[in-house]
Amino acid sequence: MTDLETTDGDAMRDFAERLLRFDTTDGNERAAQEWFRDRLEALGFETYTWTADADDISAHPSFASVSERTVEDRPNVGGVLEFGSPDRGRTLVLNGHVDVVPANETHWTGDPFEPRWEGDRLVARGAADMKSQLAACVFAARSLRDGLDGIDGRLVVESVIGEEEGGVGAAAAAISNPYPFERDAAIVAEPTDMRVVTATEGCLMGRVRITGRAAHAARKWEGESVLPHFERVRRAFETLETERAERVSHPLYDRFDVPWPIVIGRVDAGTWTSNVPETLTAEMRVGVAPGESLDAVQAECRERLADVANESDWLADHPPTFERFGHQFEPAEIDAGEPIVTALQDAMIARELSETSPIGETYGSDARHYIEAGIPTVVFGPGRIEEAHFPDESISWPDVVTAGDVLAETARRFLHS
Repeated sequence: MTDLETTDGDAMRDFAERLLRFDTTDGNERAAQEWFRDRLEALGFETYTWTADADDISAHPSFASVSERTVEDRPNVGGVLEFGSPDRGRTLVLNGHVDVVPANETHWTGDPFEPRWEGDRLVARGAADMKSQLAACVFAARSLRDGLDGIDGRLVVESVIGEEEGGVGAAAAAISNPYPFERDAAIVAEPTDMRVVTATEGCLMGRVRITGRAAHAARKWEGESVLPHFERVRRAFETLETERAERVSHPLYDRFDVPWPIVIGRVDAGTWTSNVPETLTAEMRVGVAPGESLDAVQAECRERLADVANESDWLADHPPTFERFGHQFEPAEIDAGEPIVTALQDAMIARELSETSPIGETYGSDARHYIEAGIPTVVFGPGRIEEAHFPDESISWPDVVTAGDVLAETARRFLHS
């Protein structure tokens, strides 16, 4: 079995640090992806590059609309290692995304894009989500380059863009295969705390609009403020969240008290300080269970909003609206008996990781795009989701090394099968 800390420890650390120095927010992935491609080629990979087609992505249900400006100058990169007679064997993809969420520097104790070490923890934006995992994927694959004698197959390492926007790069790869070969399975190396995730939650992005009547603040009684109406709407969705937790069950989500969260993340009301607020827009994320459809959950939300309106004379005459906006995440799940899952579990046991039972997660991932394309995909990686998107985001480097070893062993077992 490989040991990345022994064979490639310094090189993998350097790779992660250099990748973390790129600011890959808001469509700025190009420079990092070009560096990533060049590094793969230097390490012996054959590389492929693709960009998303705006028309294809716009037609996908995950995306409300995508323009050429959304996808231009945002390359995705795949590196391929071939073993034996590759067309006679399997192909496994190790996938990660290079884009990161913005970092408010006022909340960080240092430069978010200048990685630093605190003991054995690596601190930087993207350390946990998920550039350290990309480094682990690269060096896991590299460690097998000269060690799979007699094996036929391929190992692919992907760095895709736009995951935080719904998975632009992965959706493009699923819609139109960028490789001249088929893919048999994939691992998306998101932070799972090194648990085997076979189900990921979907989410519906919804926008509620409420209309009142403006009036001068000096004669507030002549107006109709949207704020009391919004409070009733907020309470109604809070109740819906509780009801759905009791009514919608899934065995992989029993550990969560709130398995399908509903979060109102943004509210915009009124147009002038000295006016009664006459308009309000609230944007929310609604969790969707594996096996549910976005359309069915949207219908639930609209029905609950209609119930609120029926309890108010004003809202009955001026009904609030609920519509989707932005990107959506469909739920996804694969069978725990898939060969890629069992190969991963066996590799974990070989590395003395005992918690191999499949679980579900309350976040979405790019796995859904590959699953939709018929490619069995499991989510597994170091780091915890609680560490992602936070100020002073960090990850335990020993966990990155262990996860890399597990990925390498998983690939060896899957390609041997």
